[in-house]
Formats: sequence, C-alpha cells, structure tokens
Amino acid sequence: MPDPEYAFLDAGSVPGYVAADPVLAALVDTGDLEPVREVGDGNLNLVFVVRDRSGRGLVLKQALPYVRLVGPVWPLSPRRAWHEAHALRLHGALAPDGVPRLYGYDEARYVVAMEDLSDHTVWRTALNAGRRHDGAAEALGRYVADVAFGTSALGLDSTRLKDLQARSVNPQLCGITEDLVLTEPFAGATRNTVLPANAPDAAALLDDTDVGAEMGRAKWIFMTRAEALIHGDLHTGSVLVRAGGGAVDGTVGSTRAFDTEFSFHGPVAFDLGTLWANHVLAASRAIAQGEDERAAWILDLVPRTWNAFEQRLRDRWPERVDPRALTGGVLDGLLSRWRSEAWLFGAAEAARRIVGMAKVSDVETLPAELRAGAARGVLHVTRRWVRERHADADPTRAARIAGDLLAEHRTQ
Repeated sequence: MPDPEYAFLDAGSVPGYVAADPVLAALVDTGDLEPVREVGDGNLNLVFVVRDRSGRGLVLKQALPYVRLVGPVWPLSPRRAWHEAHALRLHGALAPDGVPRLYGYDEARYVVAMEDLSDHTVWRTALNAGRRHDGAAEALGRYVADVAFGTSALGLDSTRLKDLQARSVNPQLCGITEDLVLTEPFAGATRNTVLPANAPDAAALLDDTDVGAEMGRAKWIFMTRAEALIHGDLHTGSVLVRAGGGAVDGTVGSTRAFDTEFSFHGPVAFDLGTLWANHVLAASRAIAQGEDERAAWILDLVPRTWNAFEQRLRDRWPERVDPRALTGGVLDGLLSRWRSEAWLFGAAEAARRIVGMAKVSDVETLPAELRAGAARGVLHVTRRWVRERHADADPTRAARIAGDLLAEHRTQ
C-alpha cells in the first residue's frame, strides 16, 4: 500500500496540536509550556515530551510511515501506533502500574498520547551505570503474568478471546521480529555484523545445526501460538524504572513497560525470554568490567522474574473462566512449557543483540578489547541454553550457566 499522507509533528507544532485537543489541553497549561523536547531513540518513531512550568506533562509518540533508523527506503505502516494504544489500553486495565497511562489516540495522524514518565530512567541505562532497582524484575514478572492471564483463555471466554486475537494481528511488526530476531542471526544476513575478533564465534553459531533446528522451532512457536496479547519487545530498553523514596539507587518505586507497538497475540514465553536475555547482556557488561558481584546480582534477576510470574499466575488461578476443564494440571503443564520456551526465546534475543542489526549499549559501549570477550560469552550462552533447556529448565540453572560462560570467555 502507498504511504499515507499526514503531517509530521515537530517541536514547533506540538504546542498547537496539544492546545487543539480538549483532552490533552486539560492535562497541561498550554499557555505556559516549557520548550518541547524530541526524545525518540531514532529507530522507529517521533517522541515528544510536553511539560508546563508547573511540572505537569504528557508524551506524544507519532509513528512514521517508515523505519526512522533507515528512512523511507524501509516502508512501515504507521498503524503500528494503533497497536501500541490498543496494548496500553488493555495492559493498563490489567496491570495499572505496569505501563504508562494512555490519554488518547489520534487515528488520523497516528499519535499516541500517554503519561509523562520523565522522572523515570530507562532500565538499560540504569544497569549500564551500575545502579540497582531491586524489585523491578519481580514487577515485570507480575506484569507479564497479569497480561497473560487477562488476555488468554485463562481469563477470557471463547468469544471474547477470538475477537481479541483477530483485532491484535500485527503482521508488519511481527515480520520484523521473525526476521531480525528469529532468522537472520542464525541463517546469515547482510545486516549481521560483529567485531573481527568475534567472526569465528559468529561462524560457529551459524554452523551449529542444533541451534538452527531449535530456532526453527522458536519461529514456528512465535508465528503460530496465539496465547495472549504479549508486549512483543520487552527488553531493558523498553522498561522505565524509578527508585522509591526519591533515591537514585535501591528499592524500585515504579516499573513501567513502554513501546508496546510490537504487541500481538503470541507466545507468553517470548516476553519472559526477552527479559532473561537482556539480563544476560547486562551481566556480560559487568563481568567484562570485573564487577563479578554485581553480575551475580543481575543474573539473579532471571529467576526473580520467573518466580514472580509463576506466583502471580498461581495466585490468580482460582479466577480462571472455565474451572471445569482448566484443572491444576493444566497450569503446571503451561508453566513447565513456558519455562523451557523462555530459554529458547532468550537464546534468540541474546544472539541477535550480538550478531544482528539492532545491538545494545550494554556491550557496544564497552572498550573494544573487552567487548569481544563479552560478545563471545553471550554467544556461548546462546548455544548452551538451546541445548540445556530440555534437560532442566530451572531459571536459576539458566542464570548459573550464563554466569559461568560469561566469566570463562571474558577478555583476560
């Protein structure tokens, strides 16, 4: 389809846009605004922070008709903004403290208006800086569980579930995941890049037939298992954290997942595995820098995420819509399968962040001599997780394997 024609926002036009919308204009003093800031990460969208001088604010996020990182040569439907608003609305109803509040959606210009969380920090940034937000992993585990329960056959009757599945189909964004996460890192692609020192490690990944077969299974699961309205891109760069009590470090006071435009009805374990992989990437940075104690704390986030997820589902199990057929054995079976699949999806996410197109600052901002060892360790974790998930899928064991391999392969 041809690109839709609509006006793009910029810092100069945003104040007038807000003033013309009664709902948004009621949230800030449009006559006394601070300068509008554009804070998009440059990958997909335009993102503007709008604040007045009394401290009230909101965020506007506008989808472009192409991938911003690449430009118009990579067209992408701006309807992804609808999927973001759709997920924020449903996820916010199920986990009010888990996502930013949705204020509105402009269908004509593909603009999502949401809560301003400028007092939060991107979790990846905080982890890179060595800061701790204890409780964030558990909060995300509960968020994934609440969404999994409330948008699946556990919490919805058949008619409502099928209607939600139909409305949540998101082919273009899923296509990006299918290519960049689940195919190209394991099949070779011109968009793949690694440091020269890691070329043998990337080649070994491509030559590993066990990994290739398991990633084929991962892609099949991702494309066919419409279990719940998952976030679809739940990494530490799409999570905001704020320490409790106004402190910079320590116990988390707020944890919010954002950037829900990749949401679709998919496999529950995908969000869990993506989180696990990003814990491994954060730990690889700490180990490369010789901070083994901090790395151990980071890797412990893997079982913490899972344990909070499992406990929340068990707590909510009595609320299931059809206790006639959904017995306790069903829940045990689901948890067992999701635990194993999280290893698989975690392996996919970890590998693609090392060899694929979209890398992460955890590794990329390390000095080159340290980066090679960190990347090598992550790729070894990938290959081991693929093999070991069938033997014993205990998340604590996944963390232990990761810690051992990251330490073994770091630059000495």
